[in-house]
Amino acid sequence: MEKIVTDQAPPPAGPYSQAVVAGGLAFLAGQGPFDADGHRVGETFAEQVRITFQNLETVAQAAGSTLHRAVRLGVYLRSLDDFAEFNAIAGEYLSEPFPARTTIEVALRGFDIEIDAVVES
Repeated sequence: MEKIVTDQAPPPAGPYSQAVVAGGLAFLAGQGPFDADGHRVGETFAEQVRITFQNLETVAQAAGSTLHRAVRLGVYLRSLDDFAEFNAIAGEYLSEPFPARTTIEVALRGFDIEIDAVVES
């Protein structure tokens, strides 16, 4: 296994890696709407989604990959009322064949979205 670290994305908030490469895949830890210093950013849901995807892309690139090579996403929304808006924005960051995905409503505190991913490395 290879640990992936970049100072261009939010640092881990606990004992985990931003990503780990193993078996030809990069497993990206959950990212949210935070800047590289770990401060929450983005006022609207759409801004939070774009920042979250940008953070994931930054970590994917640090692992030598891209979100265009995603095989799976885990999406965690504060409210499933945002599901349609998320889908509309996700198309800006993902390409066919789209990754497998799970979307779950969770009690996020102080932000509206978190996404983790598995990408081909």
